[in-house]
Amino acid sequence: MNQETATPEVQLRPPIRNFSIQLSPTPRGARLARLLATEQLRSWGLPLDPAAHLVAELAANAATHSRVAGRDFRVTLYVVGATLRIEVTDTRGDHLPQLHHPLPHAESGRGLVLVDALADRWGTALGPYPRKTVWAECRVGPPAERCRAEEP
Repeated sequence: MNQETATPEVQLRPPIRNFSIQLSPTPRGARLARLLATEQLRSWGLPLDPAAHLVAELAANAATHSRVAGRDFRVTLYVVGATLRIEVTDTRGDHLPQLHHPLPHAESGRGLVLVDALADRWGTALGPYPRKTVWAECRVGPPAERCRAEEP
């Protein structure tokens, strides 16, 4: 007697991917953050823009404005579905970033303006003391998904 084996339906869910690295709060650490994040995104088959720019700005801010001697900063990338979340955590919870529009001839102060323009969403989260995390999210799904997400 032959019996048919019932195969249960398996729902395929997109994988949750993550990458995290701790780096020194120096210009070299900020540059390394961008390079490593770019390579990780490439290995996941995801687009590099605008994510590479977001990582570069957030890491540069951590290395420049939130530097504490002997305390590293951490860069974490999460991909859930078609959304990439970039988190940069440092140990200056007392120094929250503020979005300022710099004067036209100013030589600095455009980092968060770029983050605000490139990210779909961004913000900060405190804790545990003395840490803070500045995060940004952007869509990174396949081109068809990105187009559908951008339609009104």
